[in-house]
Amino acid sequence: MEILKVENLCKNYGKGETLVRALDNISFSVDKGEFVAIVGSSGSGKSTLLHLLGGVDRPTSGKIVIDGEDVYNLNETNLAIFRRRQVGLIYQFYNLIPILNVKENITLPILLDGKKVDEAYLDELIKTLDLQNRVNHLPNELSGGQQQRVSIGRALMNHPAILLADEPTGNLDSKASREIVELLKLSNKKYKQTIIMITHDHSLALNADRIITIDDGKIVSDEVVK
Repeated sequence: MEILKVENLCKNYGKGETLVRALDNISFSVDKGEFVAIVGSSGSGKSTLLHLLGGVDRPTSGKIVIDGEDVYNLNETNLAIFRRRQVGLIYQFYNLIPILNVKENITLPILLDGKKVDEAYLDELIKTLDLQNRVNHLPNELSGGQQQRVSIGRALMNHPAILLADEPTGNLDSKASREIVELLKLSNKKYKQTIIMITHDHSLALNADRIITIDDGKIVSDEVVK
């Protein structure tokens, strides 16, 4: 079942002689439960694509449909609600709230939505992320790998339609990087979570089911790797 459809997506910056086509007529789709890596060098357009998929920037033209919702047909208020409920974001630099502990950071999307926390699911997530002994710790009391695990928990807490990981191991050592990749693979298999991971690291991308390569704002290859 298709969970994401991107059609003729373009993003331009500037005008006339200074016009830059960051994304040039990109189209692809992702099925529910797929783990897709989007790779490309710096300036290839992959980060621009991530921002558009995450609803934090608007395209020049084209459309993005997530779980049947035409994202950019929504007004700003409804887009913010949709983004919070349907898109899980994992950043390179974690973006945790420094004054909130592990449990509070993970449950923040639920509380912002005015919903009741599913304590059983929260406990399961905390065990899966191996954070049982860290629930009352603040971010500055955690290692980089532990902080990234918290951000994964926060992204998964709302059962989003898609989870977007932006260079999720870019700020970690090799051991922590392997752990984070294994956690992403586990969430993909255990929770059937659809994942789109942006990376410049081709060896990291090989952990996905499929690799889409972008260069100069265009898709140059789209291959199933397993």
